[in-house]
Amino acid sequence: MDSSISKYQVTDRELARGRNLKIAAWTAPILLTGIPAVAFTALAFIFGATPPAAFTLFFLGLVATAIGFVVGLGLSGFFAFRHSSWRKEMREKIAADGIRAEEIEWFMHELRSGEKRALKEITNADVLLADAYRETLASRLTATRIVKSSRSELSRAHRRKAKLKQFKTGRAVEFIEQIEKDATKINSINDEARQMLAESEARLQMIEAAAVRGRSLADSELALKKLSSRSRDLPLALEEVRRTEEFAREIENELSEETKNTDG
Repeated sequence: MDSSISKYQVTDRELARGRNLKIAAWTAPILLTGIPAVAFTALAFIFGATPPAAFTLFFLGLVATAIGFVVGLGLSGFFAFRHSSWRKEMREKIAADGIRAEEIEWFMHELRSGEKRALKEITNADVLLADAYRETLASRLTATRIVKSSRSELSRAHRRKAKLKQFKTGRAVEFIEQIEKDATKINSINDEARQMLAESEARLQMIEAAAVRGRSLADSELALKKLSSRSRDLPLALEEVRRTEEFAREIENELSEETKNTDG
């Protein structure tokens, strides 16, 4: 890859924007409901000396609280939509130059359930395998996106070609030839992306198998060690039981002799 191509970096300002949108989506209903309620409650304590004034303030407080709640829900939906759009925009910027292993968290919703489970298990079991698995997941996600985008671009190229065929001009033929060249390039990109996707899928399976094999071997070795330890301890335990039985028989014999002597 050309070293002049720089990877997109998520800035602190963009992260702060997303964080503020998320906070606004959660706090808008609470603030717009709580502020009128608290304000009119305070006014009722201050100016509600007479029952009519207290009732009027109470009624106005209920109306303002209800309006604030409805407006807060609307603003919450608006900020939630803006946050969703922000995340989509960030994912497109990140994926434009290829997804990296440390950027997997932005694309967790695109992972399969089995991949999520395997990533969690491998991360808890082996850090090195987890790094390799994340790198391969990034390659798989990038290849999947390239396959989808190239397929849609190829479809648009075919539609443009079909529209140009309706025009009986010399430039239309030239444009059609250019579109055919573009379609050939897109087909080549699609084929390479499919090959990359297949390799990534195979590598994911290999890493998952290595992780499972490592855990199975470790469990088997631990079980063998426990079994060997029990096998070594078993003769000692049997010998101890035999000695205990012999000691008990000797005590019984001595007690029997003492009893006979006493009777005599």
